[in-house]
Amino acid sequence: MCASDAEALVEVSRAAEALFAEVGLALPPDDPREMLAAACWVLVAAGPVRGFAAVGVLDGAAHLEELAVHPDHGRRGVGGALLEAACGRARAEGFAAMTLTTFRDVAWNAPWYARRGFAQLAPNAWGPELREQWTREEAAGIAVAPRIAMRRRFGGLGPSGG
Repeated sequence: MCASDAEALVEVSRAAEALFAEVGLALPPDDPREMLAAACWVLVAAGPVRGFAAVGVLDGAAHLEELAVHPDHGRRGVGGALLEAACGRARAEGFAAMTLTTFRDVAWNAPWYARRGFAQLAPNAWGPELREQWTREEAAGIAVAPRIAMRRRFGGLGPSGG
C-alpha cells in the first residue's frame, strides 16, 4: 500500500460495508484509516483500487483485520485472490495460522471463509489479544448479528505455536 492509495482504500471499505445494509445489518459508521495505519501489511488489488486485505498480528498469529472489495468489482475473484495472497505472505513470514472475526450467518463472511479453509475457533482457544479484539469490536457496536472467530492453519510450526 502506498500513501496515495489511502483515500481509495477508505472508499473501498465504506462501499463494501454498505453491502451489510442490504442483508439487514446496520453497522456503525467506521473510518478505517486508523486500522489501515496500524496494520502490519496491507495488500491492494489495484488498477484502480478494487480491494484490500489488511493484516495484523494477534497472539502470535497473523490476523485478518479487514478484507474489502468494492462492490463494483465483487464476485470476480478479487477477494479470494487477496485472501490467498495474505495467507501466502503470512505463511512466508513464518506464521502457522491466520485468524479473523466475522459474521457467522452472512454468506460472504463465515461461510465464504469456511470454503477457503477457515474453521470456527472456540472462545476457550482464543488468546488474550484476540479476546481484546473481540471486546473492542463489541464496544464499537459491530456485533449487530452473531459473530465468530475463525482460524486457518498453514501447517508446520511458527509464531502461533503450530
